Amino acid sequence: MPRHEAARPQYRWWIPLTVITTALALVLMILFMDREQNDDSAQTSAERQKESDVVVTEVKDPEQKDLSDFDSDDDDPLADGPVDAPVTLVVFSDYQCPYCAAWSQDTLPKMLDYVDSGDLRIEWREVNVFGRASEQAAKAAYAAALQDKHWEFHQKLFAGGEPRPPEQLSPEALTSVAADIGLDMDQFKEDMNSSETAEAVDKNAKMGTELGAFSTPTFILDDQPYVGAQPTSVFVDAIEAKLEGAN
Repeated sequence: MPRHEAARPQYRWWIPLTVITTALALVLMILFMDREQNDDSAQTSAERQKESDVVVTEVKDPEQKDLSDFDSDDDDPLADGPVDAPVTLVVFSDYQCPYCAAWSQDTLPKMLDYVDSGDLRIEWREVNVFGRASEQAAKAAYAAALQDKHWEFHQKLFAGGEPRPPEQLSPEALTSVAADIGLDMDQFKEDMNSSETAEAVDKNAKMGTELGAFSTPTFILDDQPYVGAQPTSVFVDAIEAKLEGAN
Protein backbone atom coordinates (compact mmCIF):
# COMPACT_ATOMS: atom_id res chain seq x y z
CA MET A 1 0.00 0.00 0.00
CA PRO A 2 1.40 3.42 -0.90
CA ARG A 3 2.74 5.36 2.03
CA HIS A 4 0.53 8.38 1.44
CA GLU A 5 -2.60 6.22 1.56
CA ALA A 6 -1.62 4.70 4.91
CA ALA A 7 -1.14 8.17 6.42
CA ARG A 8 -4.54 9.40 5.33
CA PRO A 9 -6.84 9.75 8.39
CA GLN A 10 -9.65 7.25 8.51
CA TYR A 11 -13.25 8.49 8.48
CA ARG A 12 -14.53 8.24 12.07
CA TRP A 13 -18.24 7.57 11.53
CA TRP A 14 -19.01 7.37 15.24
CA ILE A 15 -18.20 11.06 15.86
CA PRO A 16 -21.23 12.52 14.04
CA LEU A 17 -23.36 9.75 15.50
CA THR A 18 -22.24 10.74 18.99
CA VAL A 19 -22.98 14.40 18.27
CA ILE A 20 -26.43 13.53 16.98
CA THR A 21 -27.12 11.31 19.99
CA THR A 22 -25.94 14.00 22.41
CA ALA A 23 -28.01 16.66 20.69
CA LEU A 24 -31.07 14.42 20.77
CA ALA A 25 -30.55 13.78 24.47
CA LEU A 26 -30.27 17.51 25.13
CA VAL A 27 -33.47 18.18 23.20
CA LEU A 28 -35.31 15.48 25.15
CA MET A 29 -33.95 16.84 28.42
CA ILE A 30 -35.10 20.38 27.56
CA LEU A 31 -38.53 19.13 26.59
CA PHE A 32 -38.81 17.12 29.82
CA MET A 33 -37.71 20.08 31.97
CA ASP A 34 -40.15 22.37 30.16
CA ARG A 35 -42.97 19.91 30.72
CA GLU A 36 -42.14 19.66 34.41
CA GLN A 37 -42.15 23.44 34.65
CA ASN A 38 -45.52 23.62 32.91
CA ASP A 39 -46.90 20.94 35.23
CA ASP A 40 -45.64 22.87 38.25
CA SER A 41 -47.20 26.05 36.90
CA ALA A 42 -50.49 24.28 36.28
CA GLN A 43 -50.39 22.79 39.76
CA THR A 44 -49.65 26.20 41.26
CA SER A 45 -52.56 27.72 39.35
CA ALA A 46 -54.84 24.91 40.52
CA GLU A 47 -53.69 25.40 44.09
CA ARG A 48 -54.32 29.12 43.84
CA GLN A 49 -57.77 28.47 42.43
CA LYS A 50 -58.47 26.02 45.25
CA GLU A 51 -57.31 28.55 47.82
CA SER A 52 -59.51 31.24 46.27
CA ASP A 53 -62.52 28.96 46.64
CA VAL A 54 -62.06 28.65 50.43
CA VAL A 55 -64.61 31.02 51.91
CA VAL A 56 -62.73 31.95 55.04
CA THR A 57 -61.91 35.52 55.99
CA GLU A 58 -58.94 36.05 58.28
CA VAL A 59 -59.82 38.40 61.14
CA LYS A 60 -58.56 39.24 64.57
CA ASP A 61 -59.45 36.68 67.23
CA PRO A 62 -63.09 37.47 68.13
CA GLU A 63 -62.57 36.56 71.79
CA GLN A 64 -61.41 39.95 72.98
CA LYS A 65 -64.38 40.25 75.27
CA ASP A 66 -66.49 37.67 77.02
CA LEU A 67 -69.81 37.14 75.24
CA SER A 68 -71.50 36.85 78.62
CA ASP A 69 -71.01 40.62 78.99
CA PHE A 70 -73.81 41.01 76.47
CA ASP A 71 -77.13 39.89 77.89
CA SER A 72 -79.66 38.15 75.65
CA ASP A 73 -82.81 40.19 75.19
CA ASP A 74 -86.00 38.17 75.04
CA ASP A 75 -87.58 41.01 73.04
CA ASP A 76 -84.75 41.26 70.51
CA PRO A 77 -86.49 41.26 67.10
CA LEU A 78 -83.33 39.92 65.38
CA ALA A 79 -83.15 36.87 67.66
CA ASP A 80 -84.95 33.59 67.09
CA GLY A 81 -85.25 30.71 69.53
CA PRO A 82 -85.77 30.52 73.30
CA VAL A 83 -83.49 32.58 75.54
CA ASP A 84 -82.76 29.45 77.58
CA ALA A 85 -81.91 27.28 74.56
CA PRO A 86 -78.99 24.95 75.33
CA VAL A 87 -76.92 26.50 72.51
CA THR A 88 -76.64 30.11 71.32
CA LEU A 89 -75.24 31.15 67.95
CA VAL A 90 -74.36 34.82 67.45
CA VAL A 91 -73.90 35.74 63.78
CA PHE A 92 -72.02 38.86 62.68
CA SER A 93 -72.98 39.61 59.09
CA ASP A 94 -73.20 42.30 56.41
CA TYR A 95 -75.74 42.63 53.60
CA GLN A 96 -73.00 43.28 51.05
CA CYS A 97 -70.90 40.29 52.09
CA PRO A 98 -70.87 37.45 49.50
CA TYR A 99 -69.76 34.84 52.04
CA CYS A 100 -72.61 35.86 54.37
CA ALA A 101 -75.02 35.33 51.49
CA ALA A 102 -73.53 31.91 50.72
CA TRP A 103 -73.76 30.85 54.37
CA SER A 104 -77.34 32.09 54.60
CA GLN A 105 -78.31 29.94 51.64
CA ASP A 106 -76.32 26.82 52.51
CA THR A 107 -76.30 26.65 56.32
CA LEU A 108 -78.94 28.94 57.82
CA PRO A 109 -81.88 26.63 56.93
CA LYS A 110 -80.29 23.81 58.94
CA MET A 111 -79.67 26.19 61.85
CA LEU A 112 -83.32 27.22 61.79
CA ASP A 113 -84.26 23.54 62.15
CA TYR A 114 -82.42 23.56 65.49
CA VAL A 115 -84.26 26.77 66.38
CA ASP A 116 -87.61 25.13 65.63
CA SER A 117 -86.73 22.20 67.89
CA GLY A 118 -85.83 24.58 70.73
CA ASP A 119 -82.17 23.52 70.77
CA LEU A 120 -80.68 26.71 69.36
CA ARG A 121 -81.06 30.45 69.71
CA ILE A 122 -79.74 32.61 66.88
CA GLU A 123 -78.89 36.25 67.57
CA TRP A 124 -78.24 38.16 64.34
CA ARG A 125 -75.93 41.18 64.32
CA GLU A 126 -75.16 43.37 61.32
CA VAL A 127 -71.70 44.93 61.64
CA ASN A 128 -71.93 46.93 58.37
CA VAL A 129 -68.24 46.77 57.49
CA PHE A 130 -69.03 47.57 53.83
CA GLY A 131 -70.44 51.00 54.56
CA ARG A 132 -73.57 53.09 54.18
CA ALA A 133 -75.58 50.75 51.93
CA SER A 134 -75.06 47.93 54.43
CA GLU A 135 -76.20 50.15 57.29
CA GLN A 136 -79.33 51.13 55.35
CA ALA A 137 -80.10 47.47 54.69
CA ALA A 138 -79.58 46.67 58.38
CA LYS A 139 -82.11 49.35 59.34
CA ALA A 140 -84.61 47.95 56.85
CA ALA A 141 -84.08 44.39 58.11
CA TYR A 142 -84.60 45.59 61.67
CA ALA A 143 -87.82 47.33 60.64
CA ALA A 144 -88.99 44.11 58.99
CA ALA A 145 -88.08 42.17 62.14
CA LEU A 146 -90.33 44.49 64.17
CA GLN A 147 -93.18 42.99 62.11
CA ASP A 148 -91.86 39.44 62.66
CA LYS A 149 -90.61 39.20 59.08
CA HIS A 150 -86.87 39.23 59.66
CA TRP A 151 -86.04 35.95 57.89
CA GLU A 152 -88.36 36.65 54.98
CA PHE A 153 -86.72 40.02 54.42
CA HIS A 154 -83.26 38.53 54.97
CA GLN A 155 -83.83 35.85 52.34
CA LYS A 156 -84.94 38.45 49.82
CA LEU A 157 -81.73 40.44 50.28
CA PHE A 158 -79.63 37.29 49.89
CA ALA A 159 -81.73 35.64 47.18
CA GLY A 160 -79.84 32.93 45.31
CA GLY A 161 -76.98 33.03 47.82
CA GLU A 162 -75.75 36.36 46.41
CA PRO A 163 -75.73 39.85 47.92
CA ARG A 164 -77.41 42.73 46.15
CA PRO A 165 -75.31 45.51 44.60
CA PRO A 166 -75.31 48.77 46.60
CA GLU A 167 -77.83 50.47 44.32
CA GLN A 168 -80.36 47.76 45.21
CA LEU A 169 -79.98 48.56 48.90
CA SER A 170 -81.34 52.09 48.57
CA PRO A 171 -84.33 53.10 50.74
CA GLU A 172 -86.57 52.85 47.67
CA ALA A 173 -85.35 49.37 46.73
CA LEU A 174 -85.65 48.15 50.33
CA THR A 175 -89.17 49.56 50.56
CA SER A 176 -90.04 47.57 47.46
CA VAL A 177 -88.77 44.40 49.16
CA ALA A 178 -90.92 45.18 52.18
CA ALA A 179 -93.97 45.49 49.95
CA ASP A 180 -93.15 42.16 48.27
CA ILE A 181 -93.32 40.29 51.58
CA GLY A 182 -96.52 41.99 52.66
CA LEU A 183 -95.38 44.36 55.39
CA ASP A 184 -97.42 47.27 56.68
CA MET A 185 -95.71 49.91 54.55
CA ASP A 186 -96.47 52.94 56.70
CA GLN A 187 -95.15 51.16 59.77
CA PHE A 188 -92.11 49.86 57.88
CA LYS A 189 -91.10 53.32 56.63
CA GLU A 190 -91.58 54.82 60.08
CA ASP A 191 -89.52 52.09 61.76
CA MET A 192 -86.77 52.08 59.12
CA ASN A 193 -86.19 55.80 59.63
CA SER A 194 -86.69 55.96 63.40
CA SER A 195 -83.98 56.92 65.89
CA GLU A 196 -84.74 53.73 67.87
CA THR A 197 -83.86 51.58 64.87
CA ALA A 198 -80.70 53.59 64.22
CA GLU A 199 -79.63 53.11 67.84
CA ALA A 200 -80.30 49.37 67.73
CA VAL A 201 -78.34 48.94 64.49
CA ASP A 202 -75.44 50.97 65.90
CA LYS A 203 -75.47 48.94 69.12
CA ASN A 204 -75.25 45.65 67.21
CA ALA A 205 -72.38 46.95 65.06
CA LYS A 206 -70.48 48.09 68.16
CA MET A 207 -71.00 44.69 69.76
CA GLY A 208 -69.23 43.11 66.80
CA THR A 209 -66.36 45.59 67.09
CA GLU A 210 -65.95 45.02 70.82
CA LEU A 211 -65.84 41.27 70.28
CA GLY A 212 -63.27 41.61 67.51
CA ALA A 213 -65.54 40.66 64.59
CA PHE A 214 -63.99 43.12 62.15
CA SER A 215 -64.90 41.09 59.07
CA THR A 216 -67.80 38.94 58.01
CA PRO A 217 -69.11 36.40 58.53
CA THR A 218 -67.95 35.74 62.08
CA PHE A 219 -69.80 33.42 64.44
CA ILE A 220 -69.70 32.71 68.15
CA LEU A 221 -71.26 29.39 69.09
CA ASP A 222 -71.58 29.70 72.85
CA ASP A 223 -67.97 30.70 73.65
CA GLN A 224 -66.29 29.29 70.53
CA PRO A 225 -65.52 31.63 67.60
CA TYR A 226 -65.76 30.51 63.99
CA VAL A 227 -64.46 32.71 61.19
CA GLY A 228 -65.68 32.60 57.60
CA ALA A 229 -68.49 30.72 55.87
CA GLN A 230 -67.49 27.33 57.22
CA PRO A 231 -69.28 24.24 55.87
CA THR A 232 -72.64 23.34 57.40
CA SER A 233 -71.11 20.21 58.94
CA VAL A 234 -68.82 22.36 61.12
CA PHE A 235 -71.80 23.99 62.81
CA VAL A 236 -73.87 20.81 62.97
CA ASP A 237 -71.04 18.87 64.60
CA ALA A 238 -70.42 21.64 67.14
CA ILE A 239 -74.09 21.96 68.03
CA GLU A 240 -74.56 18.20 68.33
CA ALA A 241 -71.51 17.96 70.59
CA LYS A 242 -72.86 20.70 72.86
CA LEU A 243 -76.31 19.13 72.96
CA GLU A 244 -74.79 15.78 73.84
CA GLY A 245 -72.78 17.43 76.60
CA ALA A 246 -75.83 19.22 77.92
CA ASN A 247 -77.77 15.95 78.10
